[in-house]
Amino acid sequence: MLTREGTPVPTHSAPPHAVPAAPTPTGPTGGPTHRQAAGLPRRVLAGVLLALLVAVAAPPAQVQAAGPGVECPPGQNDCSVWDDDPGTPGDPGGGTGPGSPNSPGATPKCQWNGKPLPCYNEFLGWFDNSSGCYYKVAEPQPEAPDGQVWYVRTCNGGDLGDQSTVPLDGPPPGFGTPPDPEELARRALASISLLPPRASVAPRRSMGPGLVGLPVWMWASTGRNYFGPLRASASDRGLTVRITAEVERIVWTMGNGKKITCTGPGTPYKATGPNAGKKSPTCGYDTGYAKAGNYRVSATTFWNVHWEGGGQSGDIPQTRTSGVVEIQIKELQVVTR
Repeated sequence: MLTREGTPVPTHSAPPHAVPAAPTPTGPTGGPTHRQAAGLPRRVLAGVLLALLVAVAAPPAQVQAAGPGVECPPGQNDCSVWDDDPGTPGDPGGGTGPGSPNSPGATPKCQWNGKPLPCYNEFLGWFDNSSGCYYKVAEPQPEAPDGQVWYVRTCNGGDLGDQSTVPLDGPPPGFGTPPDPEELARRALASISLLPPRASVAPRRSMGPGLVGLPVWMWASTGRNYFGPLRASASDRGLTVRITAEVERIVWTMGNGKKITCTGPGTPYKATGPNAGKKSPTCGYDTGYAKAGNYRVSATTFWNVHWEGGGQSGDIPQTRTSGVVEIQIKELQVVTR
């Protein structure tokens, strides 16, 4: 059973009637074979110009999220409702890159054709990776050859249309193994939605250029699906594993080879605020860009998913990357007479 924030989450398991109550012997047939940076200091005049030129708030960097105060439903990452200057879509959080659930070092113990599967199914039994089939002892047992036991075999990764009964000399690989805590942790992780950050900057290109050597503000969307904490659990045969997912840091790629690491979402820029024209109090590129040009900025959140259960504990790293926001930087022009 899966729970998210204490609420049960429906799971999709084979119905009880999927397994024959009284299997008919079919003979010993074979199984399927498928299977931060130096900048230039600027004069006081530049600080005044910054407050006049930069944006009130930069737009979302991508289209995977909703506006202020709006949370996407779990599992729905495309619900933009206010993005007036969308950036280039980034990694929505899936895939097989570092930190993803299926990245190297985090290979699911049970899988079929690249798809992770539960190693145990209440109705189908235990999964055998080598054959791609689930096995469960047939009940009642028909008469079997000496030393053999009849099993209900569901192949093709649990396809009920590929189910038969077969006699085996011994239990198939993986049969009878107890629930694995880390597998349950990953099952719980799959039930929650870790959304990629919605990156915002000031200045931003659509509102006018910034100036060489002046500070840049960066911030990202807030909310539990963007920074945590998120909690969920999964249970199997009396074992319950609970997880807590939180962002540990957010790393901004500034488009000039520089990266800025912040511990929180940052502070939205306000042209009329007390810090207008100054450095961001929480997350910014304080020295600014050293050269004029157009720069592409993105942000990556680094999540840690901590799990506990069955007397064990562990951590699962995850990353989510935003889309791209463009910044235009120009040289300060001073007119003298």
